[in-house]
Amino acid sequence: MGGVQRQGSVGGNAAIRMRVTGGVLLVAHLAFVAWFTLRPLDVPWVMPANLRPLAGIRADLALGWPEAARSIGAGLALLAPLGVLLPLAGGRLAVSPLGSLVRTVAAGALISLGIELLQTGVPGQDVDVDSILLNTVGVALAHILVVPAGRHWLRRRPESPRGASRRGRPADPAGVAGAGAPAPSGAVVGRRLASPSSSGLRLDTPRRSN
Repeated sequence: MGGVQRQGSVGGNAAIRMRVTGGVLLVAHLAFVAWFTLRPLDVPWVMPANLRPLAGIRADLALGWPEAARSIGAGLALLAPLGVLLPLAGGRLAVSPLGSLVRTVAAGALISLGIELLQTGVPGQDVDVDSILLNTVGVALAHILVVPAGRHWLRRRPESPRGASRRGRPADPAGVAGAGAPAPSGAVVGRRLASPSSSGLRLDTPRRSN
């Protein structure tokens, strides 16, 4: 029972550390995203808002592969860390992979939508519906590539020899062998003499004759 309680406490401490680390990194990344996407820009002109899906991606592809790779890659990478940081901040390992993916992608899409809505009031920032698509795809790709393998590795960590040694020490082979070895005959005789009532023997002292 003590080993089970100790194992549970270690798992709880690891989950707390994982949540704290994920929460700190998540806040730091969101702060960077807010600064990068919501800061006013001093530009001579701003492109009109794009509300047609894939229209912006087709326009980037028309400019050539280098420009398209830069623009599309930036859209994929902006919120991609959320695909890992959101589950990490949750701190849960035994969850459905599909359910975790759906929740993470939905949260990433909502964050991207909120950024686009806030950009409508920021000078120099343009609104593009394709940014929401690229951000969401980036979150999904990061989650699929990292989170299932990371959870599998974390679930197997307690089964390693190092984790087993932390939960409890192995029994002493010498102690086990000593417990199973027969006791010396002298020790048995000594125990019988020490407790004559339990062995059923009576030790009568000789009487002196007058």
